[in-house]
Amino acid sequence: MPKVIPVADELSKPFWDAVNQKRLVLQNCAACDKLQYPPRETCAKCGSAEQLGWKEVEGKGHISTNIVIEDGRLNRRMPDQPYILALITLDQDPSINFYSNLPGIPTYEVPVGSAVEVIYEEVAPDQLIHEWQVIG
Repeated sequence: MPKVIPVADELSKPFWDAVNQKRLVLQNCAACDKLQYPPRETCAKCGSAEQLGWKEVEGKGHISTNIVIEDGRLNRRMPDQPYILALITLDQDPSINFYSNLPGIPTYEVPVGSAVEVIYEEVAPDQLIHEWQVIG
């Protein structure tokens, strides 16, 4: 499946810079010690802007649920249908979720509840993206 090449803006640049170093970082609010993803201008919990920083997290989670896209309308993904869209919940903070297509998992055999870890895939020269793969 063709992957989207990220275009970092000022807000997301620290995230994508870390991905390119094969690290997973999330915004962290020093005022209330809350992680958040995707990046925002202010803390979603307490509203602080000046206390937002970045924190490296362990890239472990589990598959919460999934859907199979059989009739999507995105032209670039039509040739790959059906494909998986899985919701990954971060073990370190269950309020943080990511989406993944789960490389290597057959479309209709997604092991919901299974442990996953972040992996990195090159989508363009010097540009990685984060994906999730089943472990164990």
